[in-house]
Amino acid sequence: MNGQLAEQKQSFSKQPASSQPGKWKAFYYKFRKNKLAMAGGVVIVFYLLVALLAPLIAPHDPYLVDLVNKLKPPSAEHLLGTDDKGRDVLSRLIYGTRLSLAVGFVAVLIGAFFGIILGLLAGYYGKWVDTVIMRVVDVLLAFPGILLALAIVSALGPSLVNVMIAVGVFSIPMFARIVRGSTLTVKKLEYIDAIRSLGAGDARIIFVHILPNIMSPIIVQATLRIATAILSAAGLSFLGLGAQPPMAEWGAMLSNGRDFMFTVPTLALFPGIAISTLVIGFNVFGDGLRDALDPRMKQ
Repeated sequence: MNGQLAEQKQSFSKQPASSQPGKWKAFYYKFRKNKLAMAGGVVIVFYLLVALLAPLIAPHDPYLVDLVNKLKPPSAEHLLGTDDKGRDVLSRLIYGTRLSLAVGFVAVLIGAFFGIILGLLAGYYGKWVDTVIMRVVDVLLAFPGILLALAIVSALGPSLVNVMIAVGVFSIPMFARIVRGSTLTVKKLEYIDAIRSLGAGDARIIFVHILPNIMSPIIVQATLRIATAILSAAGLSFLGLGAQPPMAEWGAMLSNGRDFMFTVPTLALFPGIAISTLVIGFNVFGDGLRDALDPRMKQ
């Protein structure tokens, strides 16, 4: 009898999750048919490689001041020209890729970590736990994200680290609501009742059997949220609340370039193109992930 129970428990612990090879093959087949999403993936990979190889591919020191050659147009020596302090714009764009991606990933990690924990607790335990958590989430959702980030950065002080925290905080409610809804669905399935009857504790049920089976919407939301985080961080830096001089950050470069819109428009043009292409890349890639991971979407 004990051997039979152990065998049943082992079979339940191997409950199929979204990482099954067959499901991943089906996901890849559907995803690669979305040419726009594939293009978004190429853009993301390109920027990731630029960020990783920045010291090798940057033609100049991004922080080297050369007032003699300030505000130079694009040339063979400076492919995208120089800014008002003579710094190479291309090199600053390349190093700015690191900062923008770091802000996006760190902010989303902060939002996802706390959002997932809150969503799992609210969805699994319900009752007063659900009520308290979701009312706090509703309060956060009552504020527009950028205004909430502005308030947080104003309280903590202008810096790139505080921007990551601020953007991460206003990302928490989205993850919490998505995880709560998915948890409410999964916890009603029969295999969860069977696992509980075999003596599994709440922590094991939540993190071993529920969380792996709700990863699809979390991954999609995280991908889309990175684009929002990058755009929000650039906006805060543009307002002077994010990256501080002389940091090579795209939003700060865009803010600096607006003073020379009529004399050297490329100073604002190139950072704007970099922000736009990266944000669009993450958005279309996230849309492709959503369509490929959603079983209701038929190709």
